Amino acid sequence: MHTSKYFFQTLLVIIVSALSFLTFKTFLPKKLFSETTIASKNIVVDSLLLEAIAEDNDTIAADTLSELTIDYKITNGVKFPDETFENYKGNQYLLSFFEKLFQLETKNEGNVRIAYFGDSMTDGDLIVKDFRTYLQEKFGGQGVGFVNITSESASSRSSLVHEFSANWKTQSYLKVKRPLHPFGVNGHVFYANDTSNVAWVKYKANKTRFASDLPKPTLFYGSSKNKEGKIKYILGTDTISKKLTPNSIVNTLVLSETNLKTLKVNLKKADSIPIYGFNFDDGKGVHVDNFSNRGNSGLPIGSFDIATMRAFHAKLDYDLIVLQYGANVLNYGSLNYGWYEKRMTKVVAHLKECFPGVAILIVSTADKSTKYDLEMKTDSAVVPLNTAQKRYAIKSESSFVNMYTLMGGDGSMIQWVEQEPSRANKDYTHFNHRGAKEAANLVFAQLNQGYEMYKELRKKRKKPVARIKKDSVIINKDSVHEE
Repeated sequence: MHTSKYFFQTLLVIIVSALSFLTFKTFLPKKLFSETTIASKNIVVDSLLLEAIAEDNDTIAADTLSELTIDYKITNGVKFPDETFENYKGNQYLLSFFEKLFQLETKNEGNVRIAYFGDSMTDGDLIVKDFRTYLQEKFGGQGVGFVNITSESASSRSSLVHEFSANWKTQSYLKVKRPLHPFGVNGHVFYANDTSNVAWVKYKANKTRFASDLPKPTLFYGSSKNKEGKIKYILGTDTISKKLTPNSIVNTLVLSETNLKTLKVNLKKADSIPIYGFNFDDGKGVHVDNFSNRGNSGLPIGSFDIATMRAFHAKLDYDLIVLQYGANVLNYGSLNYGWYEKRMTKVVAHLKECFPGVAILIVSTADKSTKYDLEMKTDSAVVPLNTAQKRYAIKSESSFVNMYTLMGGDGSMIQWVEQEPSRANKDYTHFNHRGAKEAANLVFAQLNQGYEMYKELRKKRKKPVARIKKDSVIINKDSVHEE
């Protein structure tokens, strides 16, 4: 009797609960939590992004930017065709960069340097390695460029064998607001603070195309009161010891004028001297530095010390800065990216102060897929973030590569993951080596297309011809095309 009573009460509760769930299900969002497996070792969030979300989540008032035509002004006789918001590339803002490439290609004069800032999408030199190779294949250049002292992705980097001792102290602009010394151009500063054990770092070239040697290894380090620091390394059969002289904001020390295959450097009595990293390039052609940081939203770049960056710029002479971010920003849980647009516009303005005359290229977020009602689809945050990135590119007068549309747009990440051979990982966020090479080609192809168009426009530009004196009458000849 009692059993029957309890049975019917339980059954009634189950029926009511089921009906309630079905009723309220229609009002719930389709996605409460991501059902995909996220690579947690790669997806993290920098502290400035968390602060920005907490402090500044307001919506920017809508304007008519998306309805305007971007009307370029003639610069040095060159003007790219006007563009709409939809097809925006901003090649007009790369004129200085294109001219440097032109001088390099036609006269073999000077060299070109690019700083490529990114998040986990460029971890382990992914994308950047192939982007560098495409450029060096066309314009020349040897070496992998600037490399950190330590790196969380050292074991996965295919363009260089990178090892280091465990006793380095590292400060990163993702985690530290007030470093002991200013961050380097790589967003880090390293210290050999262990006085009882030698701190060391080792680099070894592999068979990577255009990087099978370590050309002209050069140490970059900062200012310190410590004048006792030394480095020790082996060249051939010789053991060489050199003293560090940390007198300037940024100091350099060339370890060899010739190419090396392997370099291991020990640091002694170098505590309190800020060490930034090593540069490997032959001083010719094009060089691309990979400054990737897992979890970076791009906002930490706004914390760069202007004087320190100008000191780096005086030595490295950058012509282009690439910003490729988005993977971490997508995960914060909202479709409102007005706050990100506003803050990254300020970041680009800050970069232009740090590196006067440099051109800026924004590479948008790639596609990312998430499960909705048991079906993989493009994450609902991708297009809003992509739009915000294009808007801040236009506002900051930067060039723009739309990685999302170039890789195929809506649903493209699903294809990149599931087609054979796959071009992306099962997290439906990150490219594998095949996909990274293709993504690098997408960026290079757009840049190269803009450069080839620049050369045609350059031929047609007009310049005034010197006045000719004839029979005491001065004649101003018409402008002619420069060939």
